[in-house]
Amino acid sequence: MNLSSPTVRPAPRVGRLALAALILTLAACGGPDKPGSAAGGKAGPDAAPAAVVVEIATASLQPISASYNATAALEAPNEAQVVAKTSGVLLQLLVEEGDRVKAGQVLAKIDPERPRLEVQRAEALLRKLEAELARSKELYERKLVAADLYEKIRYDVDTQRAVYNMARLELSYTDIVAPISGVIAQRSAKVGNLIQLNASVFRIVDTSRLEATLNVPEREIGTLRAEAPVELRLDALPGQVFAGRIDRVSPVVDAGSGTFRVVCAIEPDERLRPGMFGRIAVVFDQRQDVLTVPRVALLEGDGEAAVYRVVDGKAVRTPVQLGYLSGELAEIRGGLAQGDAVVTTGKVALRDGALVEVIGGATAIPDELPGNADTAGY
Repeated sequence: MNLSSPTVRPAPRVGRLALAALILTLAACGGPDKPGSAAGGKAGPDAAPAAVVVEIATASLQPISASYNATAALEAPNEAQVVAKTSGVLLQLLVEEGDRVKAGQVLAKIDPERPRLEVQRAEALLRKLEAELARSKELYERKLVAADLYEKIRYDVDTQRAVYNMARLELSYTDIVAPISGVIAQRSAKVGNLIQLNASVFRIVDTSRLEATLNVPEREIGTLRAEAPVELRLDALPGQVFAGRIDRVSPVVDAGSGTFRVVCAIEPDERLRPGMFGRIAVVFDQRQDVLTVPRVALLEGDGEAAVYRVVDGKAVRTPVQLGYLSGELAEIRGGLAQGDAVVTTGKVALRDGALVEVIGGATAIPDELPGNADTAGY
C-alpha cells in the first residue's frame, strides 16, 4: 500500500487579490485606535475643559454662639435606700413602683405583734418599779430606809424607763416610712417575706432636681463658669431641647485623666427621668452680626482653613481665618467679605481656577463680587 503525503495546491489567484484589496481598504480607513479617529472617541487637543457643577452660598452676617459639647446621663442627687429598722414578716405594701411619696409617709407594715408585747411587758415592769420608788421615797423621808437602797430603786426605775422607750421605738419601726420625698424607683420585697434587719425594701429617687456630670478636658477650664446656660438634647426625646445651667465647677484637675468635673443642673420637667442619656451643650460665649458661611464650605485636610470662592465663573481657593464653629455655621474672621459666594457642594472635584457651573443653592451671584476683606479684629 502506497502511503504518500497529500498534494498541497496553491490558492487561486483570485482569492489572493481579494485579500490584498481588503488589507489596503482597512489601512486607508484607519484602525479603531488611531488618534483622532471617530472610533477612538477622544477629544481633540483644542477642546475646552468641562465646567464643574457646584452649589454655592453667600457669606452673611448672623449671630453665632460658642459652646462646649459632651454626652452625659441624667442623675438624681437626692436618692435614698429605704431599709428595715427591725425584723419581721412583711404584712402590707402601701405603695408600688412609680408612686410619688412624701417624706414620713408609711410605705409598708411589718408584723407588729411581738414588738407590741415587748412594749406591754416593759410598761408593766416600769409601773411596778415606779410604785416601789414611791413607797421607798416616803420611807426614806421618814429615815426608815437607807439612802443606798433608795438610790438603787431610783436607778432601776430609770433603767426600766429606757427599756420601755426602746420597746416603743422598736414597735414604731414596724411602719416603714419614706425618709425623703420622691418617686418609688424600686421595690425589693413582697408581702409575706421575712424581712431582716437593715434589709433594703425600697429605693426612692427625688426627680425634682436632676443633674448631669461632665468630665471636661483641662484646656476648657478657662471657658466654663458657674451659671453658664446649658442645653440638653436626649436620645429618648428627639427634637426636644431642655434648659439648664452650670451649678458648680470642680476647682481641681484630675491628674490621671486630665479632666475636671462640671455639674450641670437641669430645669425640672416631668418628661425627664434619671438615667436618660443625652448630649449637653454649654454656651460660654455669644456674638451678634458676625460674618459666617455654611460649615460644609470649609476645605478639610490641607492644614489650613480655606474655601472655594466663585469669581467670574471660576473657583478660587481662598484661605480664611476661622472663629467659632457652631452647628452648621462657621465664623469667618478674615479672608472673605459679606456677599462673597463660596462653594458648598461639588468642592471635592474642584481645583484652583477650575470653571464652575452654579446650580441650586444661592444662585444669585452679584455682577461684581467684592474683593477679600480682612474681618479680623475681635
